[in-house]
Amino acid sequence: MTGQSDQKDQKEARTIAIFLIALMVALGVAALLLLPALSGIAADHLSPGLGLKNAAIISFFLTITLMIVFAIAAGDGIIGEIQFMLGSFFLFFSVLWLLLAWVF
Repeated sequence: MTGQSDQKDQKEARTIAIFLIALMVALGVAALLLLPALSGIAADHLSPGLGLKNAAIISFFLTITLMIVFAIAAGDGIIGEIQFMLGSFFLFFSVLWLLLAWVF
């Protein structure tokens, strides 16, 4: 009994290995065929983007909008939470500014 299950497991493992090797070969061939198209995609996506000045303007207004939404959601607690709102404003602004300049 154990000899038959071992042979069955070996056959199954061999089938999976052959399938994985064929899949890797197919992916390699597909990557080689896509190389000319990938160079065009890379040229489009690595072109100069927004820059720090434009990203700062966009992130300022985006941060103001977020702070207004947070203040409305906070309700009556806005008076006691102004120090947290100011701190979060500068954190949001800094993070959004640098991420917008980096990504776009």
